[in-house]
Amino acid sequence: MSVEDGSTPGLGRPRQARWTLMLLLSTAVYGAHAPLLALCHVNGRVPFRPSSAVLLTELTKLLLCAFSLLVGWQAWPRGAPPWRQAAPFALSALLYGANNNLVIYLQRYMDPSTYQVLSNLKIGSTALFYCLCLQHRLSARQGLALLLLMAAGACYAAGGLQDPGNTLPGPPSAAAAGPMPLHITPLGLLLLILYCLISGLSSVYTELLMKRQRLPLALQNLFLYTFGVLLNLGLHAGGGPGPGLLEGFSGWAALVVLSQALNGLLMSAVMKHGSSITRLFVVSCSLVVNAVLSAALLRLQLTAAFFLATLLIGLAVRLYYGSR
Repeated sequence: MSVEDGSTPGLGRPRQARWTLMLLLSTAVYGAHAPLLALCHVNGRVPFRPSSAVLLTELTKLLLCAFSLLVGWQAWPRGAPPWRQAAPFALSALLYGANNNLVIYLQRYMDPSTYQVLSNLKIGSTALFYCLCLQHRLSARQGLALLLLMAAGACYAAGGLQDPGNTLPGPPSAAAAGPMPLHITPLGLLLLILYCLISGLSSVYTELLMKRQRLPLALQNLFLYTFGVLLNLGLHAGGGPGPGLLEGFSGWAALVVLSQALNGLLMSAVMKHGSSITRLFVVSCSLVVNAVLSAALLRLQLTAAFFLATLLIGLAVRLYYGSR
């Protein structure tokens, strides 16, 4: 089941409907992450350790995959357990772990607005690795669509939302902390390029792995999240003194963990049955969900930049998946 050429030949209407529903749900869950995280704030700060949330999210995904196999939602492969096929997922977990930590270190070398705008370069790096590693060629029309996605992300990050009580450009979180000049150091630029390359490579490598192995998705996820739990457990334990694993957690925090776990499982299905490019469109479309929820729950104002970004995303979807 693939939607790379804008259609799904061979799919019946029920399966097509399920695929569309899964993409819409993934877009909604991904877009809800930032507003839900904002609702966790106490006195303007997240009251729990970020590493705790990441570790619990990975553990939740692992448990859900194990449960899926145990109850028979997905069939266990016949014969001896294919443990040898688990090893390649260690690299996926390592790449994802490196990227998650790079995001934290990047903030030391640039302001949040610069990061949010320039991080959209990972769309280009993902497309590059998609063509090189999977040997897919993008048409000029598809390439233009991805450029529009990058422009939409940069436009939204530059000022798609605004606090009514603040006139500063950029993300509301950055504005709330007071004016910060746009800046990026040479080391920050190098780390940002590395971040974008690792982001693209991790996405395409995981897609390649999932499609080449003839294993049920739940088992592949079991392998991936086992390594993810081990890696994040080590990072959490080595992070020095701080709040306990569940200290500072609230109902909103639990919802963040559950939604992120669901999002990870949905994204893995997108990677196996769609592609890394499909994932890029899901992430970009989630900006619209993010903005609408932020306006409704956090009383932030939508600006002209948001509507321009939405228009660019719509044009990109039409160019990439529309009839040619």
